[in-house]
Amino acid sequence: MWHMIDGTQVEETLSTSIEEGLSREEVLARLNRYGPNELMQKKTRSPLLMFLDQFKDFMVLILIVAAVISAFVGEFTDCIIILTIVFLNAVLGMVQEYRAEESLAALKKMTAPVAKVIRGGMADVIPSAELVPGDVVVLEAGDFIPADIRLVETANMSVQESALTGESMPVEKDGTSILDSDTVLGDRRNMAYSGTIVTNGRGLGIVVGTGMDTEIGSIAGMLRDETGEKTPLQKRLNALSKTLGLAVIGICAFIFIVGLLYGKEALEMFLTSVSLAVAAIPEGLLAIVTIVLAIGVQNMSKRGAIIRKLPAVETLGSATVICSDKTGTLTQNRMTVKKAYVDDKLYDVDNHIGHMTDLDGANLLMTIGICCNDTKVKIDEDDTEELIGDPTETALIDLGIKAGLKKDALDERYPRIDEIPFDSERKLMTTVHRVEGTTLVFTKGAVDELLAKSTHMLLDGQEVPIDDTIASSIRRANDNMGENALRVLAMAYKESPSLEEAAPFESNLVFVGLVGIIDPPREEAKKAVELCIKAGIKPIMITGDHKITAMAIARHLGIMGEGDRAISGFELEEMSDEELKQNIKDYSVYARVAPEHKVRIVKAWQSLGHVVAMTGDGVNDAPALKAADIGAAMGMTGTDVAKEASDMVITDDNFATIVSAVEEGRKVYANILKCIQYLLSCNVGEILLIFIATLLNFDEPLLPIHILWINLVTDSLPALALGLEPIASGIMDKSPRKADEDVFTKGLIRRILYQGAMIGLLSLSAFIIGHRWSLEVGETMTFATLAFSQIVHGLNIRSNEDSIFKIGLFTNKYYLGAGLISIALQLIVLNVSVMMDLFKVVPLSGIQMLIVTALSLMPIIIVEILKLLGLNISQDEV
Repeated sequence: MWHMIDGTQVEETLSTSIEEGLSREEVLARLNRYGPNELMQKKTRSPLLMFLDQFKDFMVLILIVAAVISAFVGEFTDCIIILTIVFLNAVLGMVQEYRAEESLAALKKMTAPVAKVIRGGMADVIPSAELVPGDVVVLEAGDFIPADIRLVETANMSVQESALTGESMPVEKDGTSILDSDTVLGDRRNMAYSGTIVTNGRGLGIVVGTGMDTEIGSIAGMLRDETGEKTPLQKRLNALSKTLGLAVIGICAFIFIVGLLYGKEALEMFLTSVSLAVAAIPEGLLAIVTIVLAIGVQNMSKRGAIIRKLPAVETLGSATVICSDKTGTLTQNRMTVKKAYVDDKLYDVDNHIGHMTDLDGANLLMTIGICCNDTKVKIDEDDTEELIGDPTETALIDLGIKAGLKKDALDERYPRIDEIPFDSERKLMTTVHRVEGTTLVFTKGAVDELLAKSTHMLLDGQEVPIDDTIASSIRRANDNMGENALRVLAMAYKESPSLEEAAPFESNLVFVGLVGIIDPPREEAKKAVELCIKAGIKPIMITGDHKITAMAIARHLGIMGEGDRAISGFELEEMSDEELKQNIKDYSVYARVAPEHKVRIVKAWQSLGHVVAMTGDGVNDAPALKAADIGAAMGMTGTDVAKEASDMVITDDNFATIVSAVEEGRKVYANILKCIQYLLSCNVGEILLIFIATLLNFDEPLLPIHILWINLVTDSLPALALGLEPIASGIMDKSPRKADEDVFTKGLIRRILYQGAMIGLLSLSAFIIGHRWSLEVGETMTFATLAFSQIVHGLNIRSNEDSIFKIGLFTNKYYLGAGLISIALQLIVLNVSVMMDLFKVVPLSGIQMLIVTALSLMPIIIVEILKLLGLNISQDEV
């Protein structure tokens, strides 16, 4: 309805005033009534629900059944230990989910946009979340529109609405117009919608919709994602636990029958079968994987990548293509003057700014750039200056600051008395100033247009008539800057005795010079691109900028190499999906691309089996973010809708952060595989030990409490420490793993089996040797050898290729600490009388401990020999 009524009716309807705005009391009342100007978040679960959800996992259910059986047969200690571990696992899972929600909440506060308002007759800058219907908002070029606004006053105002409507060209606005009821969204010239951007001019309007009551809010309601999604690895491990559960039932039944055939008592055989069942299930695996994923998420958060969906941690490790926006991600998102042309000389600003300040022409050039400029300078609480305005204009203010010229001082010296705002047809902006009885006209704009309005050029302080030679020199300088992807602005002036004599303002001007402006590449992005290429990942630049600019930046960063091509959005539009698929590998730069093109780019790469990461910030980027294997929303410039559709949020909008997240993802996945290899090889050893002893009709080599102690205590700490293994030096030298690659590769299965057999046979040897003294000594030596050999074996797992002596015994301080704690706990059980009675072990003599030590060190000797011979990894892992 708002586009159908005039500004006065809007004021009356919302009880506000365009001159005064709302009072502080009215703002508080409306904030209480309408709520904050934020998109509604999906309802978060309470910590209690998060805790209870941890018990839905099949592996956890098996453990609870094992605890019940243990209690049923009188093994209450075993029951308590199992339930304690299950409880701790549930607490860890709950804490991780809760922390993830807290991280996102903190991000929203950190990146909250601001709005310029009039309240109580005074201008103010406030967080946009505090806007309410009836607020009067001041809009200028470069501003994000913070809510749905009915425009009342506009001055040459245009708005880029592609984030909402998909329309690539800015839409001119007219606050005085009144439209029909059936006017479509994209044609409502008197409205400005939340999430869009002012590209030109200025405006004043009244907020008519906030939060979910905006047009973007209605879209956001359709894009809410589900929670609690499991990672592919967790799904595979869940399937593994089910398989193990069925296998356990089969093995237990088999052992039970074999024992009865041997004439053993049914209760004794039932206890043996239960102990074997407990040994077959890697109790600590679920907790360890959860913790390692959680630590990975926290590490990524510290490096600037907040993971919203856990599968992204794994998927990042297999990314083969990263499609990145240019502005702010590969570049600094701060337009900067790099070159200046004055007095028929071309200057590199970074190297010659000191010399330029000594030149009258250069000083005048910078003065025109500062005065013919609508940038607002805001002084923050710490006395730092913040520039608010069009990025091209702020670049001119920055240039002045480098030269010691302040906008407030120049505005006071050259007060503005008239102006002609910039428009896309003239491609010029002019301001008129009165100085000591003289009228000065300052004009800036496109080179050809300004040159056509100029009759003279300022050369070494003299106004020289422009002839063909001078015009050619200006055009050569313009071409030089253009070839370097610089955006060129020309500056001119004229001086007249009076305002009347100065008219028409844009005529008979004196040409002063040119400035070349660019959004410079991030230096860290260049290193990140090199790392990408080294890691077998193809970086791709996607931008709405012109092709020549995009190609220059891409070449500087290394994205565009020999044989690579650039393609424009228009060319892409003319190409069929099949043609794009066939040629997709040739393109490393996409210029003048609309958000909807991103989905086609993603799908073309995915059709060739690639894993694609895609960045985005606008509402229209949401489909591409969802279509990509990894959707990365920008934390600083991204809309809430884009963040909701993403898998992760890049807090600093930096390409290098995405690459760091890929590196962290590879590390997390590699460390989880180490945990799996460690826990399963240890459990295979336990199964084999009990299975062989039962088949050979030996006495029981281990008691159920021994197995639980090893699995849940001396296994868990070292396994967790393996999950904290530092990033391997060559982790980014290898090609990405295939996304559909099974966790259990041939190499991993072979290592689990042979290393499990090694631990089982060494422990069985300890039992056979110890049994010569007595059954109790045999059980104690087996218990000690199994525990210590597993701790030693963890050193082998730290690297499947390199010797432990090459990577260093002390490079993983966590494993060193976990190993020492586990050894200390085991020694307490073996030597403290109370614990000895509880675990039913006996003291060992010196020679017996010597045998245990020798057997426990054997795993490192055996595996080191196999590493030396290159037999510890399979060919497909090389």
